[in-house]
Amino acid sequence: MKHALVLALAAAVPIAGARAQVYRCGNEYTNSIRDAREAQQRGCKLVEGGNVTVIEAPKARPAPAPVRAPAAGAAPRAEDPAQRARDGEARRILEAELKKAEARRAELLKDYNNGEPEKIGIESRNYQRYLDRVAEMKASIDRVESDIAGIKREIARLPPAQ
Repeated sequence: MKHALVLALAAAVPIAGARAQVYRCGNEYTNSIRDAREAQQRGCKLVEGGNVTVIEAPKARPAPAPVRAPAAGAAPRAEDPAQRARDGEARRILEAELKKAEARRAELLKDYNNGEPEKIGIESRNYQRYLDRVAEMKASIDRVESDIAGIKREIARLPPAQ
């Protein structure tokens, strides 16, 4: 009985040297096509040379429900005095950062001089250095303005000051 089972399994396993032909049908690879006629009917082409490894993409998970920020003018998140104190402290810190960022922007805009800052040092002889410094100044101004917009968004998310 044992020998019959082994022989049945050996007959079911394909020989290692024999390879099934692999066909490409559009974006799909298959080895289930029986003959060339069937492949031609389905518009498939024989893949020759090398092995084909196909890895399926992981199944997409449903996206989590979006977390919404409270609307402007909404009631405070909690009536807890400790939470109100934390919100007030957060507001003070953000407003201080906003003032620093606005002061930095004013300083950069003054130095930038509408895209024509004064040349310093070797820049009078090396115009490319001047252009590089002007581009860096413009990028710094853009970063500071982005920071200011982000701080304002964070302040808007906080409950109104008491």
